Amino acid sequence: MSDALAFATIPELATAYQEGRCGPVAMVDTFLARIERLDGRLGAWQAVYADEARRAAAGAEAAMASGHRIGPFHGIPFALKDIVDVAGRITCAGHFGWRDRVSPSTATIARRLIAAGGILLGKTRTVEVAMGGWGTNQRMGTPWNPWDPQVARTPGGSSSGSGVAVAAGLATAAVGTDTGGSVRLPAAWCGITGLKVTEGRLPTDGIVPLSHTLDTPGPMVRGAEGALIMLETLDGRHPADTEQDWRAGTGAFEVLHAGVGGLRLGTLDDAGRVGVEPDILSLYDAAVDALRSLGATAEPFTMPLTFNQMRDGTGIVIGCEGYYHHGALYDDPEAPVDTDCRPRILIGRGVSARDYIGALERRRQDQARFAQAFRGVDALLSPTVGMAAVPLDRVDQTGTPAGFTRAANYLGLCALSTPMGLTPDGLPGGLQIVARAGDEPTALRIGAACERTLPPIGPPPMTN
Repeated sequence: MSDALAFATIPELATAYQEGRCGPVAMVDTFLARIERLDGRLGAWQAVYADEARRAAAGAEAAMASGHRIGPFHGIPFALKDIVDVAGRITCAGHFGWRDRVSPSTATIARRLIAAGGILLGKTRTVEVAMGGWGTNQRMGTPWNPWDPQVARTPGGSSSGSGVAVAAGLATAAVGTDTGGSVRLPAAWCGITGLKVTEGRLPTDGIVPLSHTLDTPGPMVRGAEGALIMLETLDGRHPADTEQDWRAGTGAFEVLHAGVGGLRLGTLDDAGRVGVEPDILSLYDAAVDALRSLGATAEPFTMPLTFNQMRDGTGIVIGCEGYYHHGALYDDPEAPVDTDCRPRILIGRGVSARDYIGALERRRQDQARFAQAFRGVDALLSPTVGMAAVPLDRVDQTGTPAGFTRAANYLGLCALSTPMGLTPDGLPGGLQIVARAGDEPTALRIGAACERTLPPIGPPPMTN
């Protein structure tokens, strides 16, 4: 039973614990065995904390047996992207030269997950300093997208290892971070659920920064309900309160299960559809039609600025702030850095203070324009990424796959990527659901409706 639960959602696993069908010890043993068997090929993990995870699992099981269950995240095995600090543990942020960089303290979001009873399995690989959407890392290793056993394809970045670990049944949940799409891109290409939270909602202390303006940590899981449980845990809500709402279907969980009848959804206009691969457009149109069949209104939405404009505006902020935080490293020609990452960071070196501040001011103005145009619309739907996962030998490192995802970062909104099906080649496509700032429940509500209506994609081929 425990191996079958390697692909369980957070609520499914929590229920299995309560019903006595499995316990944290068996689940941790299962995940560690799967990591041992599969990760030599997949390469999702930077470090695995096997002994500590087993001790934590034994403690969680004893507590549950004594009637001291903390809440729905208690006993859930999870991973942290290797830019999140844990005291006494190495955080190398995907950089070869930081292989001995020991963290002095633990990030608030990590403390919250552990305090809620979560079991930390280890750290997952990332693009160097989280600067890139393809998921590649020259020196520390690129995780293998588990949807293609023969061809190495983009796992999505920068939270590449987190996406692969959850997709392949090597963890129930993982933390990613999203600055321009780094939770949603790997979620889409790996066929899982990824939530980009509202800008400023979650603390970022103890997380290696890329852009202090745009960085947002968030859940990478299976299913919208699990994403909500993990979000409330990351948000610092008391686990007992989350438990009560989850069991009673109240609070945000009431919204989650409300269906989409009466919602007004914006879809891509003709300009927005240009350049999207036909197989992804087919999945997207089917997902939109499914939501219409459930009672939602879905009509083309013409934005006051284009996805490309928001992509480029986000790029300026990331480039400038990334150079502020990491420029000294990438200015050093002898530093052992990823040469694909170096030019992305050095973009910021050539931007004046005037232009950087001007970009921030334009962003503020554009946010106001968009908020006005967004009145009367509950959420905006797009593909998460306009193509299926690309073979690594076809990646153009001078470009970005974040054509749709950067808009939510630019506007400071929340956004969900949820699976919308498989292409004829058997590769997943993601549906992006962008909602207003602070309205994660609506994004998750629409994602949950998709889960109930669209055919499930199942686990990837490389999971046995």
